Amino acid sequence: MLKLTNVQTYYGQIQALKGIDLEVPEGQIITLLGANGAGKSTTMKTIAGILKPKKGTIEFLGENVTGLRPDQLLRKGIALVPEGRAILSSMTVLENLEMGAYHRKDKGVKEDIDNVMKRFPILFERQTQLAGTLSGGQQQMLAIARALLSKPKLLLLDEPSMGLAPLIVSEIFTIIKEIKEAGTTVLLVEQNAKQALKIADFGYVMETGKIIIEWKSSDLLADSRIVEAYLGRKSIKDQEQLQDQGI
Repeated sequence: MLKLTNVQTYYGQIQALKGIDLEVPEGQIITLLGANGAGKSTTMKTIAGILKPKKGTIEFLGENVTGLRPDQLLRKGIALVPEGRAILSSMTVLENLEMGAYHRKDKGVKEDIDNVMKRFPILFERQTQLAGTLSGGQQQMLAIARALLSKPKLLLLDEPSMGLAPLIVSEIFTIIKEIKEAGTTVLLVEQNAKQALKIADFGYVMETGKIIIEWKSSDLLADSRIVEAYLGRKSIKDQEQLQDQGI
């Protein structure tokens, strides 16, 4: 469905992505792991058209979409739920949902809003409430629901569990699994590596703007080196240095 080939993205003169090769097959959850600053969010923003790569190509459903604007990519079926959620805090929950479908001209918008509210009952209860007054978990649900109203083929989720209580985190991951089961492909960036790998089909590990490991998620979760590096302790580079020193 999605294929990145040698994608290089810069912030001014600073190169953030150093030749990313990545594939997202249709119907799967793919997770992108790595420490802070590894380039995960930059990858998501590049795919979504917020950042434009200086080199490389991005293909979606067999079409070269490199350099397209975010609104053009949204119409093609790529929706991003960014880190920090980016809800419209001074608008109501319902108005936020309606904005998710702003580009649609079909007659199914109202039905889809009703279906989203059934999937997220708290949004139905709070539909007239200002979005900025929701709890963090409720705002995350609203951000995901709003993206789903664009009817994406590929949903990009950037740190959906950030800052949430453990019980809400579990609920968010259940929702992500349900989204996949309903037919939407998911690319997931997540600091909670263990949770992400449990629901993903395949995982990529990034370090300093490069993909350094790509593997089935079950194998990544079972690998002690990955567990040490990305479930809260040393970096892979640090571990390799320790191994070289015989420690």
